[in-house]
Amino acid sequence: MRVPDRLRVAADAGLGVVLVAAVAYQAYRVAGSWGGGSWLFGAAAGAVVCVLALVRRRDRLWTAVAGLVAAALAVLATLVVHLPAEPGPAMSLGLTVLVGSAVRTLPARAAGAVGAAGLTVVAGGFLAHPGSPVPVLAGLAWLAALTIGLTPRLLAARRHTVAERVRRAERLELARELHDVVAHHITSVVLQAQAARLVTARHPEKTAGSLADIETAGSEALAATRRVVGLLREPAPAPAGGERLGELIEGFHGPRAHLRLDADPAGWSPEVSSTVYRVVRESLTNVSKHAPRARAVAVGITQDERAVTVEVEDDAPPVAARRYRRAGYGLVGMRERLEALGGTLTAGPRPGSGWAVRATVPTRTRR
Repeated sequence: MRVPDRLRVAADAGLGVVLVAAVAYQAYRVAGSWGGGSWLFGAAAGAVVCVLALVRRRDRLWTAVAGLVAAALAVLATLVVHLPAEPGPAMSLGLTVLVGSAVRTLPARAAGAVGAAGLTVVAGGFLAHPGSPVPVLAGLAWLAALTIGLTPRLLAARRHTVAERVRRAERLELARELHDVVAHHITSVVLQAQAARLVTARHPEKTAGSLADIETAGSEALAATRRVVGLLREPAPAPAGGERLGELIEGFHGPRAHLRLDADPAGWSPEVSSTVYRVVRESLTNVSKHAPRARAVAVGITQDERAVTVEVEDDAPPVAARRYRRAGYGLVGMRERLEALGGTLTAGPRPGSGWAVRATVPTRTRR
């Protein structure tokens, strides 16, 4: 998710204030303990790295490389000239930002190289000043940079892996269900053709009407095939008839569930039936997994001339962490499927308490 420009500018401004304070504090402490102009080198080197940290978004790789090179040169300079140990606090803070940002966003090889280079700089500081606490601070800063960079990277990788696993599973379902979805339409074409042959033999004047029926059935079969192949996913082959939905509600192992069915499932196409069933099933699964304190869940299904609307609502108490988890990976594919069919799927917290899922499934599917 992209961070708004205003928030990013505010974050950089806050970081700038912290970096300036770090440079000033370091200069004050060094001047107090070493005296003279000994603070100038560390303050200048730290300021260079801190400026690079502020402009890191222009090129995260090269700003990190430049910061690490500056830190390495500073460590070497302290070996040649009698100066305070480096990387100092200000430089360590700037390196934390540079290395953490690079590890979080760069490709794996580049991120690993930056992390290894940071460790090399820390090791150089230990070798140059083995008895000083400054390299210890640099080492802690390096560990913090890895944590800041790797944590969101690993979480994003995990979400991607889980989403891909879901998509692969649904593609396997397609292999089992493609026949069931398309066969319904092909069977209709065959029956219309058989009926046309009988009608033509007895009432030739009705041939045009029979051919029109065959054309309509064939168009529906073609549209269904294109949708299935285009989506590369289909819901489970469970029809959403009143009995099946009733069995789903009765067999739900969770809070008390109630079904309100103001629609006629008998008139639904296979795509609409299976989609409605899948939305209800996935929504109930999310309630059982993520809302253990819910006392009741209401499933409402209504229908008008254009679409079937499914609403699943629970009354679980509000929990901040749950707000970002309740969508569930099972609904990832459903949202894409509904959008391809011309429908919509929304999920989010209800005012006050509870969670709501709302899906619209067009009864007149797109061709």
